[in-house]
Amino acid sequence: MSTLAKYLDPEVIQQVARLDLRARFIVEGFLAGLHASPFRGFSVEFSEHRKYVQGDDIRSIDWNVFARTDRLYARQYNAETQLDCYLLVDASASMGYVGAAPPDGGEPAGKLLYATHLAAAVGYLVTHQQDAVGMGILGVGLEQFLPARSRRQHLIQLLRILAAARPSGRTGLGEGIRQALAQIPHRGLIVVLSDLLTDQDEVAEALHHIRFAGHDLIVMHILDAAEVRFPFEGGLRLEDPESGETLVADADAVRQRYERAVADWRAELADRLRSNRIDYVPLDTSMPFDKALIEFLGQRSRRR
Repeated sequence: MSTLAKYLDPEVIQQVARLDLRARFIVEGFLAGLHASPFRGFSVEFSEHRKYVQGDDIRSIDWNVFARTDRLYARQYNAETQLDCYLLVDASASMGYVGAAPPDGGEPAGKLLYATHLAAAVGYLVTHQQDAVGMGILGVGLEQFLPARSRRQHLIQLLRILAAARPSGRTGLGEGIRQALAQIPHRGLIVVLSDLLTDQDEVAEALHHIRFAGHDLIVMHILDAAEVRFPFEGGLRLEDPESGETLVADADAVRQRYERAVADWRAELADRLRSNRIDYVPLDTSMPFDKALIEFLGQRSRRR
């Protein structure tokens, strides 16, 4: 299978497309086909009346107003706008961590590979809806940036960048987001895909910058399955992939405290982000990326 093709499984795309995206998944959230603006609702919205002039479409006449005033007025609507969706993918060294093989014996997937699968699927869907998708690869800062476009050829370029992404360097999530925001000209939807393994105040500040700029925001929090469930046994030597710092521990002695700490961390993140109207989606690499996307879209459409 080619490097690009493996990110776009036709069965996955068909599965996701079955969801009722056009009507129920409004532009503020994601992928609306007919929309007035990224900040209102499902379709073109009424703006105001103006006097009817010869040449106007007679279907625009408001006959209720005519019945009351005996004058012809046409309805005006806000122009349709295109949704700009930006995928900000964390490619720092910690995203390269790969834990133990899954119970079914399959090949474990690194966090960055998982993120690129998700980003590819979202990019495909946005382009399919004739909206625009752009992307930023984040490392120490903004490593690469692709402006939002809606053409199929642009999607191929985006996939090429995703396929070439390699985890390296320290997490510069805050700086990367600030640099990306400086290049995004219009408000729209931003999807952050990261393990968020950096200073938590820095994370909160960076995400707040996105919301303060008026964007809708989705955070896909991606951890390795081993980082969530800690399947290790016996003595361990743990190494930070970004700083190189090491820690020796006994797995059985720390497992319970570790799992509780991760659960508390994710719960605190969820509360903190949702209080700022940021959608938070906790994921781990044991969940097939297509199922993760389908579950998320279904959940969001029900809430909307």
